[in-house]
Amino acid sequence: MEADPHLMIVDDDERIRGLLQKFLAKQGFFVSAARDAAHARRLLEGLEFDLIVLDVMMPGEDGVSFTRAIREEIATPILLLTAKGETEDRIAGLEAGADDYLAKPFEPRELLLRINAILRRVPSEDVGDAVPKVLNLGPLRYDVEKGKLWQGETPVRLTATESQLMRIFAATPGEPVGRGKLVEDLGRAGGKDGGTAQERAVDVQITRLRRKLESDPRQPRYLQTVRGAGYMLAPD
Repeated sequence: MEADPHLMIVDDDERIRGLLQKFLAKQGFFVSAARDAAHARRLLEGLEFDLIVLDVMMPGEDGVSFTRAIREEIATPILLLTAKGETEDRIAGLEAGADDYLAKPFEPRELLLRINAILRRVPSEDVGDAVPKVLNLGPLRYDVEKGKLWQGETPVRLTATESQLMRIFAATPGEPVGRGKLVEDLGRAGGKDGGTAQERAVDVQITRLRRKLESDPRQPRYLQTVRGAGYMLAPD
């Protein structure tokens, strides 16, 4: 039997922490809570989480800085809670390595939808005995069956969203995928932000992924922009 996903809520507002913990526990999640980044670090030292729900505006180390710091060590998915209208915070958070964001105030059901969408992106370790199908991207190789990116014998760490993007592109190499389709496949559609903001969020994730795939991300060879059509993975 599969264990319930373990979430960590990081928010300095005790009332919000309690409400989210109670709501998500009722939805079948195992939930731990932290009051700030320092508290969250202590929890991460002893526990593994399937997803972190992280408030951007916290005393001490803010959510964006915390995201950037832990991204150096772990690929655990991160959902940022941002103040309404703070577009720059959202973009900065995505650039730091967050998988998605949700503007406050929000409906708990929307939070649940976002969490489930992110968890669906996490690569499954349950892989059959099929012969690995590999795409070569210069010095990198991408194992399509396992959803893993390698440089020689060293795995390249991908976030949940980057993993899902690679799966989407690897399904149709050499064919462009539209931004709207990427928004839909990543489970970002809907919400208060509208399509344009969601497409911009996808663009930020593409930029992050290019930094891992390309020797010169400004002139991409393998993850190309196709004018008027979207993005395309172009393996060797």
